[in-house]
Amino acid sequence: MKLRKLIDGMTVQDLQGDPDVEICGVAYDSRRIQSGGLFVALRGHHLDGHAFIEDAVSKGAVAVVSEQPLAADPGGRAKSVTRVQVPDARTALSQLAVRFYDVPFAHMNLIGITGTNGKTTTAYLLEAMLAAAQRRPGVIGTINYRFSGRVLEAPVTTPESLDLMATLRRMADTGVTDVVMEVSSHSLDQGRVRDCPFRVAVFTNLSRDHLDYHGSMDAYFKSKARLFRPLGKREGTGPAQAVINADDPRGQELMRQTTAQVITYGMGTACDIQTDGFQVSREGLRARIITPDGDLDVNSSLMGAHDIYNIMAAAGVVWSMGLGLDPIREGLSHLKSVPGRLEMVKNDRALALIVDYAHTPDALSKALHAVRLLTTGRVITVFGCGGDRDRGKRSEMGRIAGMKSDRVIITSDNPRTEDPAAIAMAIEAGILESGLKDYELDLDRKRAIERAVSIAHNGDLVLIAGKGHETYQIIGSERRSFDDRIVAAEAARHA
Repeated sequence: MKLRKLIDGMTVQDLQGDPDVEICGVAYDSRRIQSGGLFVALRGHHLDGHAFIEDAVSKGAVAVVSEQPLAADPGGRAKSVTRVQVPDARTALSQLAVRFYDVPFAHMNLIGITGTNGKTTTAYLLEAMLAAAQRRPGVIGTINYRFSGRVLEAPVTTPESLDLMATLRRMADTGVTDVVMEVSSHSLDQGRVRDCPFRVAVFTNLSRDHLDYHGSMDAYFKSKARLFRPLGKREGTGPAQAVINADDPRGQELMRQTTAQVITYGMGTACDIQTDGFQVSREGLRARIITPDGDLDVNSSLMGAHDIYNIMAAAGVVWSMGLGLDPIREGLSHLKSVPGRLEMVKNDRALALIVDYAHTPDALSKALHAVRLLTTGRVITVFGCGGDRDRGKRSEMGRIAGMKSDRVIITSDNPRTEDPAAIAMAIEAGILESGLKDYELDLDRKRAIERAVSIAHNGDLVLIAGKGHETYQIIGSERRSFDDRIVAAEAARHA
């Protein structure tokens, strides 16, 4: 594709060189540039893409898009290529990606899910329900990207706009009809989905998370709200809809901010999607879901009381798309589990060992509430907190664990470049505040899990929280193979 066609309609402040140069690829990482490629220089939190322009050109870039004034460029090889200056490189990258991949979402429904907790489970539920409706869903989320029988690794929950459009193109080419996308606050803040015309946007809830990045809860919420403000502006694709948790105070704010048609869900009788009661056990969750088109009794293998909200959210999307109620019931019956979300670990001792991704105060509280309903014995909790992330939540999570557990073993999560002992001390402060005396500390996560399993009796339940589906542990800058589920099962075998 010629550069002229790629940048047509974009805000261009300056252009030097041949606008008719042929572009065979687009990249924002100079290491991924190919001969004949277009390099887009992004300003990141740690690195500035402008510093890699020369490297990109040396690897074969024939054109560069940047925010830096062209006259300020020191010269070198970059002088020989076409240069385009734009006011915002991220906006430009998104627009370039849509054009280069030939508007991949043109014939697909995009469904975005945002919120602090519940995105992954809701995405799995929706995938199952859409499949039950004879649709061909694709999913972009925290655990992986999957479509048409293919599973791709997920480096981040929501990929950069260029990678996102490349994935959407692959999905479109294999016949995907609906894309269920977990939309992170980072991706919204950085404009990765700015050119995605979502048909439905879902808000699950908002609680403390990512404050190391956003700085405040208000800033965090404003990032989430960016998914909903442009919803009513879809052109030529019919009205967009917002499926919102009306029981969350921030959900009430979103309802006032969006111009899209709003479908509410929650426990209140004024909600469009609601329930008149549910029961949970180790066999799963049973509930009656009430919709404007009638009621339905559903059975799910999900074990968390909080999962009723995820079920109602997914049901709200299916109902809003006019797919009827049967796919809701059938999809729920087909989905057996969600990796790392209250996932029961099979083991030789038949102990109740559960792994959960809970790594925020609210998620840990909900997980502990859920598992308390599943046992008549003690709840033994093993958890830590991630390093180089929001430090303020550590003592709060310690306090919650202390209040809702019978015994706690503090350990490491992904300490990254922080001192694991310092992280543990912050957690311990919260446990001391809770008044729990029965706790211990072991910074070796494997040993901590083994300890919890060794002291568990029949009737007790061990909750291993924080990492869930992750198959690695990040210590320093090294990613080491580690899976809570495997370690727990092995511990039970040798206990």
